[in-house]
Amino acid sequence: MKLHISKRWYLYLTYYQYPKFFIYILFFSSCVNDTNKKKIICSNEKFYKIENINEKDIISDITEIYDTNKMIFVKGGKFNFGSNNGLEREKPEHEVVIQSFLIDKNLVTVEDFRIFVNASNYITEAEIFGNAIVYDDSLNIWHLVDSATWEFPLGKFNPIASQNHPVTQVSWNDACAYCKYYDKTLPSEVQWEYAASERGQKKNQLYYWGNDLLFNNKYMCNTWMSGYPNIIGFQDGFKYTSPVGYFEPNSLGIFDMAGNVWEWCYNWHLPYEGNSQIFPNDLEGKAQRGGSFLCNPNYCHGFRLSARSATSPESSLFHVGFRCVKNIIN
Repeated sequence: MKLHISKRWYLYLTYYQYPKFFIYILFFSSCVNDTNKKKIICSNEKFYKIENINEKDIISDITEIYDTNKMIFVKGGKFNFGSNNGLEREKPEHEVVIQSFLIDKNLVTVEDFRIFVNASNYITEAEIFGNAIVYDDSLNIWHLVDSATWEFPLGKFNPIASQNHPVTQVSWNDACAYCKYYDKTLPSEVQWEYAASERGQKKNQLYYWGNDLLFNNKYMCNTWMSGYPNIIGFQDGFKYTSPVGYFEPNSLGIFDMAGNVWEWCYNWHLPYEGNSQIFPNDLEGKAQRGGSFLCNPNYCHGFRLSARSATSPESSLFHVGFRCVKNIIN
């Protein structure tokens, strides 16, 4: 397969829980002719936003009509954001106060995205580039696959994506376009962590359900349980994505806040306030949260509550999806 590599390619070096064990992932972005490029809606603001509002300004109930069948109202409040026990890029833990918001109960599904595409005639960046990023476990390589798109995340010679699975092979720009169409936005990392940790109540745990992958002998999220890269263990029943809502939600009623797919966040992946380190170029990009089916505590503990990742905003990958939020203002 011929790979068309852009002027800008990313070596995404991800350090995990064990310093001696790491993975190199080459993230490619395809070239297209300048005349065929679509307008990128990506924000150039290099910011990490923390609201830190006054507690008296927190909205305690929904003042407008929102679709609470599909979105969960998350009352704002004070919580400890970040982690002093995680990786360097998760530090320091610090107290913040966040405004109330609504967040999608489920990840955006293939069916949801198809409805959006049909209504808006939207064309994703992977479709324009002609390829997207897939991990081939038989060869133990990441590579660009021609014709890989949100409908065929592994390429057109593989099965079409299941309607009730999270949509993947959508870039940050694609996710923003979807959100904008429905008058929503992507969550900030602060919002995501606040919702995932059940309004901060579970911040003393690794995961929202506790500190072990199994609870009452049940796997609590979709991850590869063992063996990467030689023998893939998917004891939870799924090699790749799982249907949204298959695993138990957190106490707020939000599904898939751990595993299944990494979730795009709105902000850039930058050091937290009080962290003086400078992230290397390979960790630049738009932030992602939640881990994916590829994760395993031995090499990618990405489904911890405070775990972070990042990818360039034009990249489309077979293990990255998104959900939306609706900000509420006084």
